[in-house]
Amino acid sequence: MEFNNTQVRRQDRLLDETRSFEILKEGEYGILSMRTENGDGAYGIPLSYVWDRGNSIYIHCAPIGRKLTCIDACPNVSFCVIGRTKVIPGEFTTAYESIVLRCTAHHGLHEAERMSALSLFLSKYCPDDKIKGMKYAEKSFHRTEIIRLDIEEISGKSKNRF
Repeated sequence: MEFNNTQVRRQDRLLDETRSFEILKEGEYGILSMRTENGDGAYGIPLSYVWDRGNSIYIHCAPIGRKLTCIDACPNVSFCVIGRTKVIPGEFTTAYESIVLRCTAHHGLHEAERMSALSLFLSKYCPDDKIKGMKYAEKSFHRTEIIRLDIEEISGKSKNRF
């Protein structure tokens, strides 16, 4: 995984690497963007996610559906996470932070990796109910697919007026 802000048009609005990884760690959701399954358009969808603190993030979904069909057609995807935002009406602008990840998507993962990803989800989103959540995950495991997004590149941008 490479942190690379060279493609950001507004070089005066670069977000530093440390804050970019904080947003990746703390973000509540992200937008997965893919090419449509027939290649004639784009498909984006907001999703909860979890970062493994390495080179991958995980998302979950049903074992069949459009996300998987799109990924099968083209595994190259983009994932965007929004940090803080603040509308500044009197100045007709918005303060913001965001990161964009260029990734390769994989599914059909080994059961151990899928269960590990579900454990990470529980730690992030429901840490006080992790034991109960693991029991739920075991019961619903057969109807849950996990997608791993291997992060190839990350960039960050901000208009910091907080």
